[in-house]
Amino acid sequence: MARTYESALSHLAALQSNRAITSLFSPPTIPASPLPPDAVASKAPKQDLNALAIPEMLAWLQRAGLSQDDLAAKLRCIHVAGTKGKGSVCAYLTALLARGDEDIRGVAGKVGTYTSPHLVSVRERIAIDGSPISRDLFARYFFEVWDACTEAARAELAAQQAGRPDGVNGRAGEAKAVSEEELQGPATKPFYFRFLTIVALRAFLGEGVRSAVIECGIGGEYDSTNVLPPSSITASVVTQLGIDHVGMLGGTLPEIAWHKAGVCKPGRKCFTRKLEGKGSTEAVVTAQKTMQVLRQRAQEKGAALVEVADGDVERWGGINASDNAAGSLEGGFQKYNQALAVHAAREHLRVLASESSSNSSEGGQRADTTTNESLHNIPSSFTSALQYARLRGRCETREDEHAPITWLIDGAHTAESLTEVARWFAGKISQYTSKARAILLFNQQDRDAAKLVSGLLEDIKANAVTPTDQGETTIFTHAVFSRNDLKPRVISSDNGEETEPERDLSVQKAAAEALRAIFLATSTSALDNVADAVAEVRALASRNDGERTMVLATGSLHLVGALLRTLEPDAKD
Repeated sequence: MARTYESALSHLAALQSNRAITSLFSPPTIPASPLPPDAVASKAPKQDLNALAIPEMLAWLQRAGLSQDDLAAKLRCIHVAGTKGKGSVCAYLTALLARGDEDIRGVAGKVGTYTSPHLVSVRERIAIDGSPISRDLFARYFFEVWDACTEAARAELAAQQAGRPDGVNGRAGEAKAVSEEELQGPATKPFYFRFLTIVALRAFLGEGVRSAVIECGIGGEYDSTNVLPPSSITASVVTQLGIDHVGMLGGTLPEIAWHKAGVCKPGRKCFTRKLEGKGSTEAVVTAQKTMQVLRQRAQEKGAALVEVADGDVERWGGINASDNAAGSLEGGFQKYNQALAVHAAREHLRVLASESSSNSSEGGQRADTTTNESLHNIPSSFTSALQYARLRGRCETREDEHAPITWLIDGAHTAESLTEVARWFAGKISQYTSKARAILLFNQQDRDAAKLVSGLLEDIKANAVTPTDQGETTIFTHAVFSRNDLKPRVISSDNGEETEPERDLSVQKAAAEALRAIFLATSTSALDNVADAVAEVRALASRNDGERTMVLATGSLHLVGALLRTLEPDAKD
């Protein structure tokens, strides 16, 4: 088997398409650990199907040749959970630690970042000092993990056949007939996200990373990344909360907060935005209950919850993105993510410096970055880093190379995130002349797309209203609703027969109907792939008499990923 990057991608695709494969070996069992009777506010769901996740992940970590001791000895991590803003906080943290001055970089060391999902290349998920690891490094660590899992499965099978309790699970099992192909294949490997988490940790250890910024995939308590040992955590962050992944996390903010607060660690600070609730009495009560859960969970875990108040952040004002840095993070709401990152970075540096001082017989000089916790007194290198922090597909502005189009791109996929996108878009569109055309490119395949697009449009209408000649209100002259598929479906060129069935466009058509109910003057189209959607947008822009066309592309990170690949056909995966 070739150990190339292309081969790694092929093997990774097999994992992704085989998430439902049952492991050859039964997962370890764990005893129940009920919460005390008075812990009602933060009690986990009664039927928690995630309870085996961490023991299973620990077993996979062992199969891959890693241990929590390895991680504790070499890595110091900031663990980031939340519903909205996780990626932005991770981008800011990476910039603060990797782009800091000499003193900060001396304390932080080499900086690794693990995030998800990726938009163009899987290598985006694993970065060192802010840049995705190379194709060669990805292939190297990918196959180190792949081969280690294969050999672990071989050893467990031999132990089972010999009737010995020598496997990872610590007990003998019934011997199974397993082919060599199956041993070397995806059935003896963890599923996609777990596998990449282990690849990232192995890469960080192999490349001498000292500071790691780790983003949770889903939740926190049972997320694969929560195998990080408590002693490796310097600080944690719970970003803005919202309703998402209700099947796994619950359908209310307090339930979701229970899971997210799983990143709290004994003796460490966890930074979160203090929820106060705005508007209705129900919103205020929900915010209070959610904060109660976060506080109780932190107390249960022996962590210190640091609640960052909106008022303090608003008085600070945040740091505007640099106009000279393509892809730097925009949007007024980013100041809240910046504040969380600044606090967590300071705490991370403080812990590292403290460890360094205690381990040094001479107590060497260390970076003075924590003498004042005020947001108004941050190092100048922090200011610069916040300006140049980058995160693809989040409030990203880019100019089209082939048409007079400004693409405004954000992968928001929840109602709350789309509200922020609406405000960002309204601010951007107001900078252009009234002759500028605005087009919407939208999709959301897994949630209620019609409801989400309606909310987005109402928020945009509330922030930026352009009257038409008929006295109606419109923002977009045209809206394109596309599936996330990158290219048109395949049709045989020999006999004209379809080799791929027609794609379902019911979601796109429902979203188009929802838009027409709000903006009667907006024309719409529903397409089954992003390449055709981009071609249609460019064709529409060419008819705008040379005036610039603003295109808001949002609703799904999958849509954004396909869009960026279409706009950057020569980009390496």
